Amino acid sequence: MPHETTPRVYLIARPAVDLAGMRAYLADVGGESWLDLRESEAINGGQQLIEFAGRACYRSWEPGLNPNVTRIRTDQQAYFANILASGHGSVLEHANYSFALRNVSRVFTHELVRHRAGSAFSQESLRYVRLADIGFRVPPSLEPLRERVLSVVEQLEQLQREGAEALGIDAEGVPFHVKKEATSALRRLAPLGLSTDIIWTANLRTLRHVIEMRTDPSAEEELRLVFDQLAQIMRAEAPLLLADFTRSDDGTWVPQHRKV
Repeated sequence: MPHETTPRVYLIARPAVDLAGMRAYLADVGGESWLDLRESEAINGGQQLIEFAGRACYRSWEPGLNPNVTRIRTDQQAYFANILASGHGSVLEHANYSFALRNVSRVFTHELVRHRAGSAFSQESLRYVRLADIGFRVPPSLEPLRERVLSVVEQLEQLQREGAEALGIDAEGVPFHVKKEATSALRRLAPLGLSTDIIWTANLRTLRHVIEMRTDPSAEEELRLVFDQLAQIMRAEAPLLLADFTRSDDGTWVPQHRKV
């Protein structure tokens, strides 16, 4: 019997800054007082990196370094609010976050990989991974057909096992390339909704865009479910960079500043 699954989102990597490197740069160009201020606070790697990149654009570390800059925002929250409001989104591309998306369907991954800009993907390969058992999530709209749906998935799961046995690919001495060829062929008989895993890395600018798109009420149900989880993780991880988002009770995330 196929086992039923639930999508899960795990944040597995975040930006880390080298404060010694930042200080060496600032000793060269001026502006060490900015780093002194930030080091007195709790350092958030992603937010620190983006602020550093933004200030490098205008040499706005402290008053006097750029005669054209007469006012310096020292408060980080105010600084990022101005970045978002002014649409200076290119600096958000410096901060990358990586997620392990567990038990999502291949319907989900087919849509996710369309977001190529600012992203990297590593997906569980069914050319190599044998489908001895199939995880599956019954979407809410198919609940009236639950038993029939699971029955079909069970038959496809059984076909995977019987096919591998009939092809003899577990016999002693079968070369790996033969196993791979048979596994690759058998995946053609697996349901598109089977549960799989994918590792996704995206920069903060991309994350803002995808969260807005994929939690919209018109988006596919599973994508809305997963990106609501992901958005909540990122709100806790980089709060100042998603501070302009409002979440509705249905899981829709809407930014005040669009196309940053």
